[in-house]
Amino acid sequence: MKPLMSRTEDSITLQDLGRASVQIVHDLKNQLNGLKLYATFLRKRLENSDRPADERETINKLISGLDRAANDLSTIVQYGRTIELKKQSGVDLEKIIQGVCLNLAEPGCSVAFESESRSLTGEFDQPTLTEAFKSISAVAIRMRPRRDESGAITISIRRRTETNVDDAVIEWSGLKPLDHDPFHSFAGSDEIKMSLAAKIVAAHGGTTEHKENSLVVTLPLSTQKA
Repeated sequence: MKPLMSRTEDSITLQDLGRASVQIVHDLKNQLNGLKLYATFLRKRLENSDRPADERETINKLISGLDRAANDLSTIVQYGRTIELKKQSGVDLEKIIQGVCLNLAEPGCSVAFESESRSLTGEFDQPTLTEAFKSISAVAIRMRPRRDESGAITISIRRRTETNVDDAVIEWSGLKPLDHDPFHSFAGSDEIKMSLAAKIVAAHGGTTEHKENSLVVTLPLSTQKA
């Protein structure tokens, strides 16, 4: 009878499997990029011929699908790697969220931003955290209720002060309910991006939470109080 592996051996096996999986996904992405190259060449041939319009539309859909698949694989590769943060002190979370909101314009959708007047700065890797917030916000836009003609969502940021912690709470509200937690799922492109965003938040010492009609991120603003 084969003996059970120790926790250390099990951990090493999982790490090896994780590295192998990342390499496999990376190779798959390269293959998809090769297919896209051939599809792009075919599209140019169709554009210079008298082929029916529906054939050109089909090849365009194929290229779009290859792009989405390659992007998903890139995100999975990022998720499988260790997140190395380059933190800087005095990073203003409110300014990051404001910048993200400015780039969320979408026809039929409005974004309301709410913030407190108190300072919300901490030690963060600003570029990495900004990308995480962009991913969450883009998914939140797609989670708004279609029956709501205004298509409005609210992004708020506030300070939560308790006995021994000092946190910033960012919330995306006004969303339609989901039957799963998008922060911890790989059920689709959005969930893959959200899982990576959750990993980035966790690397900063924060947490992510999916509520019935909102997405919530909590990040530490300072170390524990004495």
